Amino acid sequence: MTLIGWLQIAIFCAIVVALTKPLGWYMTRVLTGEWTPLSPVLRPIEIALYRVSGVDETREQHWLTYTIAMLLFHVAGFATLYALLRLQGLLPLDPQGMAAVPPELSFNTAVSFLTNTNWQNYGGESTLSYLAQMAGLTVHNFVSAATGIAIAFALIRGFARGSATTVGNFWVDLVRCTLHVLLPISIVVALFLVWQGIPQTLGPYVEATTLEGAKQTIAVGPVASQVAIKMLGTNGGGFFGANAAHPFENPTALSNLVQMVAIFALGAALTNVFGRMVGDQRQGWAILAAMGVLFVVGVAVTYWAEAAGTATLNDLALAGGNMEGKEVRFGIALSALFAVITTAASCGAVNAMHDSFTALGGMIPLINMQLGEIIVGGVGAGLYGMLIFVVITVFVAGLMVGRTPEYVGKKIEAREVKLAMLAILCLPLMMLGWTAVAVVFPPAVASMGNAGPHGFSEVLYAYSSQAANNGSAFGGLTGNTPFYNLTGGVAMLVGRFFVIVPAMAIAGSLAAKKVVPASSGTFPTNGGLFVGLLVGVIVIIGGLTFFPALALGPVAEHLAMRTDALF
Repeated sequence: MTLIGWLQIAIFCAIVVALTKPLGWYMTRVLTGEWTPLSPVLRPIEIALYRVSGVDETREQHWLTYTIAMLLFHVAGFATLYALLRLQGLLPLDPQGMAAVPPELSFNTAVSFLTNTNWQNYGGESTLSYLAQMAGLTVHNFVSAATGIAIAFALIRGFARGSATTVGNFWVDLVRCTLHVLLPISIVVALFLVWQGIPQTLGPYVEATTLEGAKQTIAVGPVASQVAIKMLGTNGGGFFGANAAHPFENPTALSNLVQMVAIFALGAALTNVFGRMVGDQRQGWAILAAMGVLFVVGVAVTYWAEAAGTATLNDLALAGGNMEGKEVRFGIALSALFAVITTAASCGAVNAMHDSFTALGGMIPLINMQLGEIIVGGVGAGLYGMLIFVVITVFVAGLMVGRTPEYVGKKIEAREVKLAMLAILCLPLMMLGWTAVAVVFPPAVASMGNAGPHGFSEVLYAYSSQAANNGSAFGGLTGNTPFYNLTGGVAMLVGRFFVIVPAMAIAGSLAAKKVVPASSGTFPTNGGLFVGLLVGVIVIIGGLTFFPALALGPVAEHLAMRTDALF
C-alpha cells in the first residue's frame, strides 16, 4: 500500500461527500415537483408526456396501486426487450449482421436489464446489434434506475407523511427521475467520456492492418452514451465484454475517476433526500455515515490484500502486490477501490478481473453483494435496502431498552418488522439455495473453471451477484448454459421484486400512521450510537447468514494459499 494510493481513495470519498448535499437538494425538488434550474426546458416536455400517456400528475396512488403499476410496466418491458433480442437479425441498425440471441440467453439478458442487474452471459461487441444496445439495453438502463429511485422516494414518503393513504404516483416519479435527473446528467457525462476518447458512432466496426500485414477488426459503436448511464444508473452492463477494463470504455485515469464518482453520486445523494423529507438532514447523514464505515473498511481490506499479494508471488520476487487481472493504467489501489465501489453499489462494472483477486480481496466484493448492496447501493435500491435494515435496528434497540421502537416519529410494529425480514431473507434463499444446487448438479459443475474452494467461490459469486442485482462475475465460470441462464434469471427476479414489494408495503403502512413527537424516551437515530448499532446489526445478520458459505470458499482458499496451494 502506498501514500498515493490512499490519497486517491481519499479524493474519491471527498468528491462523493461534496456532491451529496447539492444533488440531494436538486433531487428533492425534482421529486416533489418544485422548480429547478432545468424546469424551463424540461417541464414542458414532462407535461407533454403526461398528456400523451393520459397520466394525471396530481392524482396519487395507494401503495398497492403504485406497486402494481410498477410490476405491469416491467412485464411490458420484459416482453419488448425479449422480442428485440430474438428478432435483432431482422431489424435495422445491425451493420455487423448479428444473428438472433438464443431463447435462454434472451430470457436471462431481458431479466438482467429489467432488474438493473446487467449480468451478461455474452460479449456485447460480438452478440448484440446497435439497435439492441440502444433501444433495448440503454433504455432499460434508464428506466430500471428510475424505478429504483421512485421506489426509494415512495418509501421516504411513507416515513415523512402522517395519516396518509397514498405514497405518490409511479408514472410521475418514473418520468421525473428519467427526464430531470438521469437524462441531463448522463448527457454531460457522455460528452465528457467522448472527450476522453470513448467512441460514439453508428458506423460499422473498423478494420485495421497490423504491422505484420494481418487484418484486425476493431469494435466501435454508441459506447459513450451507454457507459454514462450504466455508471450513473448503477447498471454496469458493458458495451464490450471486458467492461470498464476495456480502453474504449475507460481509457484514462480521469475517466476512471468520473465513472467511480458517477456510480456513487445519486445513491449517496438519496440519503440527503431522506433527511430533507423527514425534516432532519442529520438522519440522512447518519445513514450515509453507516454506509461510509462499511465502505472504508471494505476498501482497506481489499487494498491491503491485493497490495500484499500471495506467498507464491512474493517467492517469485514480485512483492509489489497482485497485478494479475488488473490494468497497469489503474494499478492496485484504483482496481481495489473500483471493485469495492461497484459491489457496494449494484453496478457490476469492473475495471479489473475479480476472479484474479486474492482470496480475501475477492471476498469483500462478495460480502458487499451478500449484504444486499446497502453500502450506498444501486440508485434507490441502496437506500430502501438500508432503510429495511434500519427498521430491524430500531426494533432491536427497542427490545434493548424495553420501549416501542420508533424512527423519525413513526412507531415500528410487528407488521413492518415481518415485512423487513421477508425482504432480507429472500436474498440468501437465492444466493445460497441455487449455489447448493449448482455445486452438485453435474451440468452446472462442468461450467466451473477451477477446482476446490475457488471454484465454489465462482458459483457463489455468480448467484450472489445476480440475486443482489449487481452483474459482476468471477470470470472462471461459464454462465451461458441453459441451467445458469434460467436459474440466474429467477434469482434476479426474486432479488429485485421480492425486496421491492415488501418495501412498498412498509411504505404504505408507515404513511398511514400518525407522526409521534419525540420524547425523553425516544432513542436518537441521528448520532454515532445509532450508526454503530446499525453497522453492528448489518454485520451480525450478514455473518450469521453467509459465514458458513464464505468459510467453504474464500476463507478456505486463503488458508490454503498460505501453504502455497493455488486453485
